Amino acid sequence: MFNIGDLIIYSAHGICKIDDICEKTVAGITRPYYVLHPMENDHQLTISTPVNNDKVVMLGLMNKEEANEILESFKYPGVEWIDHANMRHTIYSEIVNTGNRKEIAKVVNTLLRKKVEYELNERKLYEQDRKLLNTVQHTLFKELAISLNLTFEEIHEMVIRLLKGIEVDKFPVH
Repeated sequence: MFNIGDLIIYSAHGICKIDDICEKTVAGITRPYYVLHPMENDHQLTISTPVNNDKVVMLGLMNKEEANEILESFKYPGVEWIDHANMRHTIYSEIVNTGNRKEIAKVVNTLLRKKVEYELNERKLYEQDRKLLNTVQHTLFKELAISLNLTFEEIHEMVIRLLKGIEVDKFPVH
């Protein structure tokens, strides 16, 4: 169970902060709920979800060790590229929906590498690949930045360097 003030990953909303834990009655059933808001939304959206909601992924933020492992993984190939666009989108989305950050990083890795390759050939990623990459990359890089006390931009720059095979001496920690 999470506590008030914790930062979590909440399904499609990305990084959220738990503002309250309270009892709510919905459809005649009273149970504890998390009240949270997406960090990107500046309190404009409030989400209430049962504490034991098994229909959505709720994860605590990764620790520094896991964050460093994930950054290191960008030195290596990600998941296998699937030529068929709809099949690729389905499989990559299924991986993302597991909430496993190491596997999610492999999807981001593959999509970023393909994006760079396409741009070198003056091509663009398919729209559904671009949307998936933007959404997942944003959440993953924000989480890495928080876990390592860095900025999103610093994480992005490090990942691009790692993808290009440029050695990053050590990951800066502020």
